Amino acid sequence: MDSGGPVRDIRDILKVLPQRYPFLLVDRILETDGSTYMVGLKNVTINEPFFQGHFPDHPVMPGVLLVEALAQVGVALLLGNHPDRESRLVYFSGIDKCRFRHPVVPGDQLRIEVNVLKQRDRYYRMKGQAFVESGLAVEAELSCSLVDRP
Repeated sequence: MDSGGPVRDIRDILKVLPQRYPFLLVDRILETDGSTYMVGLKNVTINEPFFQGHFPDHPVMPGVLLVEALAQVGVALLLGNHPDRESRLVYFSGIDKCRFRHPVVPGDQLRIEVNVLKQRDRYYRMKGQAFVESGLAVEAELSCSLVDRP
């Protein structure tokens, strides 16, 4: 994939997102229009390091990591087709209307949908929702700015 090309598989995701294991929370991009909408996938396995302590007898994916997964798909959306994405970072500035609806457990497949609600210069507001087979797991509105890498 050339810089600015479509983001689809893990190789492409690694070219766009700065996060790495164990903090990379997107395995694949399922669909996108390239500018306002993206759907990502996270396969949640018992091998995730956070399950060792959250909670050993009843493993549940931490809510803060669910929000981080929304944010990572949002970054992939914003930077995926950006022509000079190597020189950009996305800084999140707000999380609003966040609700946790359903626990995410090992074996779940998380479908992460992100839509751009508003854009002004380098400021973006996005709505993210993550679903498991049984329904909506988390939703939030995320605010962020596209900034130059130091």
